[in-house]
This record gives sequence, structure tokens and C-alpha cells, in this order.
Amino acid sequence: MPNKKKEKGGGVSRRSFLKGMGSGIASTAALSTGGLLSKEAAAAFLAPDAERINDFQTIQLKINGTMQSVRVEPRTTLLSALRDKLDLTGSKEVCDRGQCGACTVLADGKPVLSCMTLALDARGKEIVTVEGLADGEKLSAVQQAFVEQDALMCGFCTPGFVVSATALLQDNPNPNAEEIKLGLSGNICRCGTYPNVFGAVQEAAKNMRKGR
Repeated sequence: MPNKKKEKGGGVSRRSFLKGMGSGIASTAALSTGGLLSKEAAAAFLAPDAERINDFQTIQLKINGTMQSVRVEPRTTLLSALRDKLDLTGSKEVCDRGQCGACTVLADGKPVLSCMTLALDARGKEIVTVEGLADGEKLSAVQQAFVEQDALMCGFCTPGFVVSATALLQDNPNPNAEEIKLGLSGNICRCGTYPNVFGAVQEAAKNMRKGR
């Protein structure tokens, strides 16, 4: 029978295959999204694991009006920095893939998903979490309306809804029902308290117009 022994060096190792795949994915993500990833973040995908784990740096983030020093890796999300480094646990990690809205925070007044935002990319921006909406012990109009309208059940989605509703009312102080639904469409409540949530936003809008 003919000798079917493989030629030496004729195959591709699993290690080299995975390394090539990782490089390709990082390059594609950095290019196809038009700069969605910062240079530091893109480099984190290409670096060996040992380098990635130990490549910490201290950055400055402005959170709820206060500058905070945070030591992070290039791959650390803003959500992780808030919860694990700064003990701001109001923003919830639920789906961790940008689908539920529970981690929503404000960045320069606009709602963003902190689980999909790198901490490095939050530098230079005004970040406001649900904790930063209250004035000391006094709840914001949106927070107060959520309490009064019983717009929560398990509570995991509530911070994201409150932040998104705050952003909505900043842009549109008098939204109708359809505008409220559209403005909160990025937030999911698995308990189904949507009628109360929408009612809370209408109540908050009314109170804010009255200066409450």
C-alpha cells in the first residue's frame, strides 16, 4: 500500500488558526465600524493573553460631576468600571450584550449602553448614572414618578428605564404616548410593567412642566 504519511509541516496548528482568526476579527471590527473601537481597544484584541491581562492603566472619568481615577484594562467596559471599580451598582448587568437597556447611562446627555461602551472611550465625557439623577436625598421628577406610579417589579430594568426616560424628557418635555414608547424602545421589562412605566413618564413630564 502507498505510504499515506503526512508531509512534515503541511498542516495548520489550532494555535496559529485561532491567532489568525483573532487578528482578522479585530482588524475587521476596527475598520468596518469606522472607528467604533479605539486604538487601545483594538490593540487589546491583538495582544497575547498574558499582555492583555496585565496591561492596566489609570484613567480619569467624570462620573456624576466628580472626576474619578480608575485602573482598567483596555477591554474593561464602562459598566464594569462603574460597578466593580467605583461601587456604582445602580446600572445593572443583565444581558451583557446591548439588548435589554438595564445598563443605560448618560454620556454628554445622551443614553448609551455601558455594557457596550469601553471605559477608555468614556474619557472626556460627562457620565451620569442613575445615582447621579437625584439631588442628595431628593429624587428626580422621573425617579419620584416611578415610585408613585409603581413602575417597577423585580427592579433590574428600572435604572435603565429611569435614565432613558430622563434623556427622553430632556429632548422632548411633552411627549405623547407613541413618542414615549419609541423613546424607551431600547429598554426591556421582563416583568411586563410597561403600562406603569409609560404612565410614570407621562406623570414626570407633567410635573416637570409645572416646575416640580
